[in-house]
Amino acid sequence: MTDNSPLIVVSSGEPAGIGPDISLALATRPFAARIAVLGDMDLLQSRAHLLGSGVELHACREAHDVPPHEIGHLQVLPFALATRAEPGKLDTRNAAYVLAMLKRATELCVAGTAQALVTAPVQKSVITESGVAFSGHTELLAELTGTAQPVMLLAGKSLRVALATTHLPLRAVAGAIERAKLESLIRITHRDLQRRFRIARPRVLVLGLNPHAGESGTIGTEERTAIEPAVRALAAEGLDVVGPVSADTAFTPESLARCDVVVAMYHDQGLPVLKALSFGEIVNVTLGLPIVRTSVDHGTALALAGTGRALPSSLFAAVELALEIA
Repeated sequence: MTDNSPLIVVSSGEPAGIGPDISLALATRPFAARIAVLGDMDLLQSRAHLLGSGVELHACREAHDVPPHEIGHLQVLPFALATRAEPGKLDTRNAAYVLAMLKRATELCVAGTAQALVTAPVQKSVITESGVAFSGHTELLAELTGTAQPVMLLAGKSLRVALATTHLPLRAVAGAIERAKLESLIRITHRDLQRRFRIARPRVLVLGLNPHAGESGTIGTEERTAIEPAVRALAAEGLDVVGPVSADTAFTPESLARCDVVVAMYHDQGLPVLKALSFGEIVNVTLGLPIVRTSVDHGTALALAGTGRALPSSLFAAVELALEIA
């Protein structure tokens, strides 16, 4: 391994959650890359002590100084907490720390210093309570990179789900389903499946919004006014896209065998199926960005922080997929 190997930067997430725990676990696995975790050195050291981890932490002041990854060692790009973080105890004073790590990691990727960003989970509520408008990683990274329309894709071993809307209350979903936005989202998904996942001709299955995909307009009109026209227009351009399909039959084995990605209209339409099939092995990938970004498929799990019971499998999968894409 030479110093020209890919650099993956890992934002360690909410300091009171399991982000530091699973970040430390990276030292237990081999990766064909240089890996640098962004975080507070004292926090990581104290969490390692609490977990009984023998990992050796090494502070790297500059990203280009990060050496190849070695088992038993973890390279850290240091960031200072505003106040001491204890497992399971949220503190709004540390919200700026979480955001600063994300901003710096994004800068490194945009500059080409790092080849991918992997994110541990953050706690949206504590950031919002600190006075910062924050709806999630996806939206923040879009803002930081000047991306007009990011796409949240969750990828498991047997299923990929892209979301037409992300973190919206259900009452707002119908109004957010617009033909032009949906066409653009499907184009971005199609393009990045080719570019990032190397699928020559992606097969896209688009769900309806309403039960039975609206049943010819008798159970809602969004299919007729937005989803069907978008699918027809994209099919006419030559994309392999079908829909709208009723969500209650779209996830059968026969249906999934005929597609490479399912486009769900809202968060809990597609993700419960995906997580039931592959929880712990799913990777969140943000499509449409000028950088490679992957993430875990779970939240901060405050009750598990510092207990040693947090499973790092999704973070491992996120790093491996980031390497594959990058």
